[in-house]
Amino acid sequence: MLIDLTHVIRNGLPVFPGDDETVLAHTRQFDRDFYNNHQLSTNMHAGTHIDGPMHLLDVHRPISGIPLDTFVGEGCLLNVCGQETIDYKEEYEELIREGQIVILHTGHGKRFGQPGYFTDYPVLTDAFAGLLVKKRVKMVGLDTPSPDKEPYSVHKTLLGGQILIIENLANVDKLADAGAPFEIIALPLLIEADSSVARVIARIKDRA
Repeated sequence: MLIDLTHVIRNGLPVFPGDDETVLAHTRQFDRDFYNNHQLSTNMHAGTHIDGPMHLLDVHRPISGIPLDTFVGEGCLLNVCGQETIDYKEEYEELIREGQIVILHTGHGKRFGQPGYFTDYPVLTDAFAGLLVKKRVKMVGLDTPSPDKEPYSVHKTLLGGQILIIENLANVDKLADAGAPFEIIALPLLIEADSSVARVIARIKDRA
């Protein structure tokens, strides 16, 4: 079974305050031009996307230079619903394994497109980010717009530790309801940019 964890890219897709808006125009229409075409103008942090190291670090490593196997891996789901701050817990030492893609289910994703989504969201602590770095996970995925707020120390810890960040995931509640092992496939565009919009899916594995 596959679960799509991606928000649809559409005209007017909500963006983080201060970012350029998303414009999807139907530029050629069949009844007029005898074919259809669309043109997209979007910043790389709109909707479901992956933050690469260039986003908040003084490095020149576009997301197109990240090894492909970084974007596919065994998933680890942590239920952190109702927590305003996601902090280190000793139990995570056993739950999280090296090379996994950790998905945090905060429940905040249901507010996507509503007032407060981009301003009133749960955040990660530096201690939790440090655990992810120690565990050498590939990526961390969030149903929120960011793992932290200014001065973005968690961003810098994760990206500096070679952990990519998936933001604005959708349908994480469906993944939680599946209650089975899963694999994450999160593919960015092959683009020379700091980050990229992405299609993120979970492949639920059959129980033995």
